[in-house]
Amino acid sequence: MIVRRFMISNKAFICLVAAGLMLAVIGCGKPSAPAGKGVKNGHSGLFPAQKEGKWGYIDKSGRFVIKPQFDWAREFSEGLAGVMVGNASGYINTKGEFVIKPQFNALRDFSESLAAVQVGNWWGYIDCEGNIVIKPQFLWAWKFSEGFARVREYRTNKWTYVDKKGRFLTPPKFEIIGDFKLGLACAKDSATGKWGYLDQRGEFVIAPQFSRALTFSESLAAVQIDKKWGYIDPQGRVVIEPQFQDAWSFSEGFAAVVVDGKFGFIDKTGRLVINPQFDEPGSFSEGLAPVRIGNKWGYIDTSGRMVIKLQFDYARSFTNGLAFVRVGNKECYIDKSGKLVFEFGKPQP
Repeated sequence: MIVRRFMISNKAFICLVAAGLMLAVIGCGKPSAPAGKGVKNGHSGLFPAQKEGKWGYIDKSGRFVIKPQFDWAREFSEGLAGVMVGNASGYINTKGEFVIKPQFNALRDFSESLAAVQVGNWWGYIDCEGNIVIKPQFLWAWKFSEGFARVREYRTNKWTYVDKKGRFLTPPKFEIIGDFKLGLACAKDSATGKWGYLDQRGEFVIAPQFSRALTFSESLAAVQIDKKWGYIDPQGRVVIEPQFQDAWSFSEGFAAVVVDGKFGFIDKTGRLVINPQFDEPGSFSEGLAPVRIGNKWGYIDTSGRMVIKLQFDYARSFTNGLAFVRVGNKECYIDKSGKLVFEFGKPQP
């Protein structure tokens, strides 16, 4: 079956970095992992951590390698991390040295050698030396993906894409759009209210026809047709028939889906490999996924076995061997055995 009139809805991919990191909303998806999506490539091995009101960076052992000195700290991306001192933000390297001095009202992570920054009320882009390469002019601006970044233009209040020279791919006309993956980006068509997929010419190549849809991940995208979710390939062909009450993006070969009101996991053939039993899941990362049953979170492996018992009030996916969790007011990093590595705010030995 070849689908040529799909539609998607943006449940915005929300990465809540509850440990005090900034909220990043990445469109055309639902929370791919409400508990966070781990960085799988190019991780610096450093983790933002807070002690006595200041932020620094620890290694996997929980030892501070960049001493707490910042008022806010983001994860490293492409060798740089955004930090805040007072009311201004800049970027440091993995030695803790400022390479772009604090001067911005807000900032985002580097991606494809550029980062979105806010100067006054407007967003633009800088390079890794801090040079403005696309002047601040947008209401919102997100990271680059496959050579294009999503921006919201102030005159129309609509979304479009810019290339690395600041040129619009299309006139600003979209209410919601997603990042490019595999040369395709989900977008909601203003005329029909349906979702389809744009190519890098800005033209719909999978026609707007879906009620909702997600960004491609691992060569498949979740789409909603007639209130049921399934998956398509980059040619728009349905490869997993719409049958689920909800469906999330694939990660490490697994995707969370809802059957009879509970979350389970399917493989890329659409076969349920972990039975529906969870009230909320996160994405698999490094072989484990956070899951919630009732009010508590734990971690399962790819067989569905609970390897870190239900005990947390909140849990994120693993990144480079550590995961952020919260129990009551206690915020921590744990390792893959469930052992406490670092407790936020607590003096470390």
